[in-house]
Amino acid sequence: MPRGEIDEAWIEEAVRRYRRIESLQTEFDQAVTTVEVTVRSPDGLVEVVVTAAGRITDVRFLGTLQNRQPRDVAGSVQAAVAAAADAAQWAREKLHNETFAAYRPLTGA
Repeated sequence: MPRGEIDEAWIEEAVRRYRRIESLQTEFDQAVTTVEVTVRSPDGLVEVVVTAAGRITDVRFLGTLQNRQPRDVAGSVQAAVAAAADAAQWAREKLHNETFAAYRPLTGA
């Protein structure tokens, strides 16, 4: 193609791909706010529900708190919240990989 000519087909394809990526980004943004993951503390006392965006939507105590030391309960909560943060990141990465599977980097390893 001589210098100065515009490849309209290439531009149309680029615009089409850009719009598709914008659509996928919107889909991803919505998904991370609705997909939830549930995790428990290692001792099974605390259950936390978190969205892929990292928002905790529920915290439940699955056992009795009677006869438990506050420090132990706090440790269970902290462990469950830490696991929820990891689970949210995992869910976000999984959603991202699924949503943008067709748009992998072109550079090889």
